Amino acid sequence: MTVEPPAESAAGGVPPPVREPATEADLAAVGAQLGRPPRGTRAVAHRCPCGLPDVVETTPRLADGTPFPTLFYLTCPRATAACSRLESAGVMKEMAERLAEDPELAARYVAAHRDYLTRREAIGEVPEIAGVSAGGMPGRVKCLHVHLGHALAAGPGVNPFGDETLELVEPWWTGGPCVDVPTTGSH
Repeated sequence: MTVEPPAESAAGGVPPPVREPATEADLAAVGAQLGRPPRGTRAVAHRCPCGLPDVVETTPRLADGTPFPTLFYLTCPRATAACSRLESAGVMKEMAERLAEDPELAARYVAAHRDYLTRREAIGEVPEIAGVSAGGMPGRVKCLHVHLGHALAAGPGVNPFGDETLELVEPWWTGGPCVDVPTTGSH
């Protein structure tokens, strides 16, 4: 597959968010990234500088009826591994401590929670997960993968811990595409 890299932003080479329908090639790439067929994919929410999806937007209810609170799903295995390394190094604990001590940070995190809910509810309301966002928002820091996905999909300034995670991870795209995907269509 020929992958056209998206335009780079000024912030460390990370492109701006996108919201575009997922093509067959995108779904094949996401399937290769996850090691399984993707579920509930609505759109590509962000593209890696290599051109492949690294965050997808999912439906709030899967085809089998299961509620799915994770609106922005980080799919790139390199980005996911980078988040896991930060979690193992204790970054979430440090973030949670700051959250408990800094009212301004806590207010920004509540705003991120509301942003997440507003975006998901615009797609569809699912009573079983009403008021539940993801990643521990708004009271704790639970999953850096969720926060990075939200930050990439929403852009800078929306999720403070997502923005911090993006600053802390090593550029996962420098080695080129994370997966090889056969040509099945174009972007």
